[in-house]
Amino acid sequence: MLLTIVASVCLLAWVNGANDNFKGVATLFGAGVANYRRALGWGTTATLLGGIAAVYWGQDLLARFSGLHVQPNWPDPSFPLAVGLAAAITVTFATQLGMPVSTTHALIGALTGAGLASGHDFPWRTLLNTIFLPLLVSPVVAMTITLALYPPLRWMRRRLGIVKRSCVCIGAAETEILPAEVSALVRAMPLQISVGNMNQCQEIYAGRLLGLPAEKVLTVLHYLSAGLVSFARGWNDTPKIAALLIISPVFQGRPSLALLIVAGVMAAGGWLMAERVAETLSHKITPMNAGQGFTANLATGALVLLANWYALPVSTTHVSGGSLFGLAWLTGQGRLGIITSIALCWVFTLPISMVCGYCLRAIF
Repeated sequence: MLLTIVASVCLLAWVNGANDNFKGVATLFGAGVANYRRALGWGTTATLLGGIAAVYWGQDLLARFSGLHVQPNWPDPSFPLAVGLAAAITVTFATQLGMPVSTTHALIGALTGAGLASGHDFPWRTLLNTIFLPLLVSPVVAMTITLALYPPLRWMRRRLGIVKRSCVCIGAAETEILPAEVSALVRAMPLQISVGNMNQCQEIYAGRLLGLPAEKVLTVLHYLSAGLVSFARGWNDTPKIAALLIISPVFQGRPSLALLIVAGVMAAGGWLMAERVAETLSHKITPMNAGQGFTANLATGALVLLANWYALPVSTTHVSGGSLFGLAWLTGQGRLGIITSIALCWVFTLPISMVCGYCLRAIF
């Protein structure tokens, strides 16, 4: 039974990495600042460091998700087994669809379903105040912060004389759509045009900031903000999953070992299986440039770090998603169909994992 519990928790950590590791660096890939592998490597490294940080600063979250709110005395090892498998099944299904969902929601639903199946009095008020409310409020707060941050940051950029510039790519597919007036203008003016590819055609920032080229400064800040989000996510998610391990004799009194195992498996799962969710977050929600991506990361990282400090179980998925939804609203370029699909997946994560938790607890 012990090996089965460890296997179920490792499976949950693996699919959590596959679904969540790219959320911090999606703006790097989406804005063309980094390619997929570079963004994924940075996000996975920062997530692993966040998981290691949870060894020192994640004890409160570890206690909150140990199931004590739902099942005070862990009647037998089958309870954490049912919870881990139910959450893993839910997140795996969403990952295969390329939908970013909340492992936190899946865990809460699984804990709730398994707790109901155990037949004990259920502490609804405690769950509502300590877990459900932070989960419900966090995406709205993230969207609000993004909406509030972007206008003053854009105003500051313009005041500093930093302007946007775009390049033009000309190739076999593009030249045929050039109007005659543009072709004549190109021939008449002493312009030098080179052929590029679409990966090179991106919006850049011209000007200087702190005495340095603005584009380089923004790139560094964008990487740092993405790393901050990934670090905060690793710190926030690792204790939630590791909590399912600490009830076993092997890990009792050794929570650091449980946290390190979960952090390592989470990083591996993200490195090997993040591509589907990465495409959804980076390119399907809304087009973005580097400045917009930096703003979204700043809002996400600040909110998740604040929640970590106060041991509030927010969902990094909902926070990062809320920030991207805020960008979509600001730019008016959001793709309503994919945003609606993601929102529906968020709505159904909790009841699906609850049903799975209830059924698996009844079986075990």
